[in-house]
Amino acid sequence: MPTQTSTTITHLRSFYDRKMLSRALPHLVHTWFGQIRDIPQNSTNIIKFRRYNSLTVSTVALTAGVTPSTASMTTTDVTATALQYGNVIEASDELLLTTEDPYTVEVMELLGENAGQTLDQIAREALVLGTTVQYASSATTRATVTAAMKLTAAEVREVVRTLKNNNARKITSMINPSTGIDTIPVNSAFIAIVHPNTTFDLKSDASFVPVENYASQAGVMPGEVGKLDEVRFIESTYAKVFTAAGAAGVDVYATLVFAADAFGVTRVSGQAMEIIDKPLGSGGTSDPLNQRATHGWKAWFVAKILNESFMARIEHGVTA
Repeated sequence: MPTQTSTTITHLRSFYDRKMLSRALPHLVHTWFGQIRDIPQNSTNIIKFRRYNSLTVSTVALTAGVTPSTASMTTTDVTATALQYGNVIEASDELLLTTEDPYTVEVMELLGENAGQTLDQIAREALVLGTTVQYASSATTRATVTAAMKLTAAEVREVVRTLKNNNARKITSMINPSTGIDTIPVNSAFIAIVHPNTTFDLKSDASFVPVENYASQAGVMPGEVGKLDEVRFIESTYAKVFTAAGAAGVDVYATLVFAADAFGVTRVSGQAMEIIDKPLGSGGTSDPLNQRATHGWKAWFVAKILNESFMARIEHGVTA
């Protein structure tokens, strides 16, 4: 593992403003609309989600005095395995004793950002495996999507029709992004995650209502950019892009559209996220001169699609 030393961070000899520059960070949204179902500690890392399937509709009239045949109940189980993820930074005693930077503060912020980005990307990669796929315009596969086949009002109306025909319910709450635990109410709608390049095209559609034109700003979600038909759009640079996967090697953009209860997110209770700080001198005989300190994060996590019919993926092009 590389150890950060004083040569890693240049010592400036001119006036040094200790307020560190901000970093360009993506909007992390892929876990906001799932069910949170944590696993108790000291049990297992495998969770089973279960759904009781609807009964067959009973359209035959009862015969007087005759007990009808009993109905058969069926269930659908979805299992998921929570795994551990993490990252660690190692620093030398020389760096910690000589750097001009607010090193510990910056490292903790870096680790928190890295954890959020990691889990968001893991969730995204699980969600883009959904089997309800809509290819824009006349495309029939990802490889036939061209740059001209953009996300339009017609495509949005089509995905809304699909979800409604699947008896999917609109989303009325989201996970509070500041805690990842509590839920907060939102106005009823299907929710889509879009890339800024997709938003660029949506803004040219006369049916698109930008968020600043909403009649009320109450309940506007972080990152929300607007709505079209019965879908509200949240923007993130982490929205999935299948690089060079389309016709003539164009990038294919995946807009994920969710209904309620489409997917679940699971952690191990009490171990959802842990920041671990090992100061100088904590390494025992492996660090006899107290030369190394480490800072890291560790988390249990899994995201899993629970009902393929309650979410859809629109694959489309964007304006170059």
